[in-house]
Amino acid sequence: MNASDSQLAERARSGKPIGVGIIGLGAHGSWAERAHLPALRAVPGYELRALSTSSKESAERSGQVHGVPRTFGSAADLAACDDVDLVVVAVKVPHHRELVRTALDAGRSVLCEWPLGNGLAEAEDMAQRARSRAVPTVVGLQARSHPALVHARRLVADGYVGEVLSTTVVGSGGAWGATVGPRDHHVLDAANGATMLTIPFGHLLDGLASVLGEPEELRIRPASRRTSAVDRESGQRVPMTAADQVVASGRLPGGAVATFHYRGGMSRGTNFRWEINGTEGDLVLTAPVGHLQLSPITLEGGRSTSTGLAPLPVPGSLVRVPALDARADAPAYAVAHAYRQFLDDLRTGGTPVVPDFAHGAARHRSIESGLAAP
Repeated sequence: MNASDSQLAERARSGKPIGVGIIGLGAHGSWAERAHLPALRAVPGYELRALSTSSKESAERSGQVHGVPRTFGSAADLAACDDVDLVVVAVKVPHHRELVRTALDAGRSVLCEWPLGNGLAEAEDMAQRARSRAVPTVVGLQARSHPALVHARRLVADGYVGEVLSTTVVGSGGAWGATVGPRDHHVLDAANGATMLTIPFGHLLDGLASVLGEPEELRIRPASRRTSAVDRESGQRVPMTAADQVVASGRLPGGAVATFHYRGGMSRGTNFRWEINGTEGDLVLTAPVGHLQLSPITLEGGRSTSTGLAPLPVPGSLVRVPALDARADAPAYAVAHAYRQFLDDLRTGGTPVVPDFAHGAARHRSIESGLAAP
């Protein structure tokens, strides 16, 4: 379905606010609280009208904390609310498919966090169901909406580096290291689908593809060097079946080579560095951790006769959400720009720029194909 044909698009074009309901907005410390809540409040055109959590009581507490008028103890009740136009699914990956189905079956548009599904089959199922329901969707691959990546994409397209020869990425996952937070045990279990491969590497792969084109001949090789981590509060050892090392290589359109290495935990040296090397110059993106989707990003470059790197500030025209600061509000910054882009897509119609469920399924497919490559 073309976004211009939807009721949601009609609301966006008319200037009426889009009513949002968030599944998973807890009272303290949730990803929805750190990212979606400030993002929605910073982008005109949205109203946060409802939330649901795992129980009626916890939803009421969260509603009081965040000032959300309607609270529900189930996703089905939230999706049935007439004030909700867009349902945001911001819970753990194993619950995505069930909750997305509930929202789609109620006729709602859906924004689902990445990974879209717990594996390719679930992602394809959700994408197919969204097509059959003919509603706009968004998958939370927000790194490509970050103004620094948009600027890098334009610099490459305008020939700043000349012909791209190679690109190299090294990143630290933050989690999947020697220790783990008490609320993060689920990411250590590969069966839950929230691994270093799917989250920081998956976000990076999508962001890189938006700048340089989709990698071809991608070959991904995870490895497990650690088999457990120590809970930072209890001191107890927690089993880890998710890989703590991811090494990958591929080719970019035109033949340039691409190499990647993600490692669990944090390094005392480099925690994120992405170089784009070309015949005329170089671009370098750095961040304090390898989660491109939620980190403040520094962009530097050098070309022609320069022998070093210089800062490349993001043009003001690319900063579409001035109410947020790229560093102080880092978790919400790219998310807010994705919300802003979604509004633009709805208002203009045509092929969406913000990633939808079909794009999310394709990203799952690229990762699983890379794992299966000889």
